[in-house]
Amino acid sequence: MSLQVKIPAVGESITSGVVSVWHKKSGERVRKGEPLFTLETDKVSTEIVADTDGVLETKVPEGQEVKIGEIVAEIDQSKAAAEVPAPAAKSTEQKTPLSPAVRRIAKEEKLDVSQLKGSGKGSRVTKGDALAAVEQREQKPTEAPPTDEQAEREEASLPPAESDARVTRKRMSPLRRKIAQQLVMAQQTAAILTTFNECDMSEVQALRAHAQEGFTQKYGIKLGFMSFFIKATVAALKAVPSINGRIEGDDFVQNNYYDIGVAVGTERGLVVPVVRDADRKSFADLERDIAEFARKAREGKLKIEELQGGTFTISNGGIYGSLLSTPILNPPQSGILGMHKIMERPIAVNGAVVVRPMMYLALSYDHRAVDGREAVTFLIKVKEGIEQPKTLPIDF
Repeated sequence: MSLQVKIPAVGESITSGVVSVWHKKSGERVRKGEPLFTLETDKVSTEIVADTDGVLETKVPEGQEVKIGEIVAEIDQSKAAAEVPAPAAKSTEQKTPLSPAVRRIAKEEKLDVSQLKGSGKGSRVTKGDALAAVEQREQKPTEAPPTDEQAEREEASLPPAESDARVTRKRMSPLRRKIAQQLVMAQQTAAILTTFNECDMSEVQALRAHAQEGFTQKYGIKLGFMSFFIKATVAALKAVPSINGRIEGDDFVQNNYYDIGVAVGTERGLVVPVVRDADRKSFADLERDIAEFARKAREGKLKIEELQGGTFTISNGGIYGSLLSTPILNPPQSGILGMHKIMERPIAVNGAVVVRPMMYLALSYDHRAVDGREAVTFLIKVKEGIEQPKTLPIDF
């Protein structure tokens, strides 16, 4: 008897995905609960596990796009208890299939995959393991440069270089296609307007520096700037509730809770995991959530439910060096706050010119739901919270 392996539903808005890598090959014996393959969708990557013991027979190759409910493999249960000959010795790479991210790093950095030690489930090699191997290698003393004679021999042994193509065409990933659709949809369906302000980061920098050592010792995590901005944003949303709502048909839906999306950049594109009930969480809770989301995003382990249901979004382009930008709404939300690079600039304070660490703030909002006065009020409220951080609900 054979059990069909079908693509499961992984989210109400997801209709297809890509079988990015098979962790088990055709003819291999699998056990219930073992990862069979990674399904990459337009939002997350998910490991699909075996529902029974048996021998696997795959139906689709790696890299193929598949629909929800499509049969991609079968597991022959009649062979579950059969004696299977021990396979010939294989390399570490064959025994423990590598994820696409790990394979890319190994290829680019010329790593010996057989020497990589895995810290993931079932001793699987994670992206972090590969990056750690690169860092460890770079810390070793560099070898002496080759002699001219050695260099000539190596050069002579190299294959002739291929001429570069003028263009390269490749299919966009499901995540990138989804991002493109969302951005275009946001521009076409909302009346997006952006208002700007700036904030002096002196006080929050001083408070953070003063509290950092004690905060780290007490909670085991560093105190960052994002938790301050989340707290300031929640205070501003309470002062201007319309920005925490959305338009739905002919209705306006007011959200009376504060689930704040925090945009995180990954190799696959931008994802926005949601910090639930941000108004009820401590600074330590917020920092833990942010750190955990960043880790999951890097490793491609975010769950679909962690990306859904946000009421407002914060995007920090400053970590990439952006000085000023106009963020695009994350539908169906009515507002998004853009943080930017902290840069020392001369400003006027009490009639004197002083140099302060300044950050530009940008609020993009749906003008159908939010008036300009409300948008400006919101941004000033965020500015006040950052410039006077002790007015926030400090709990450390």
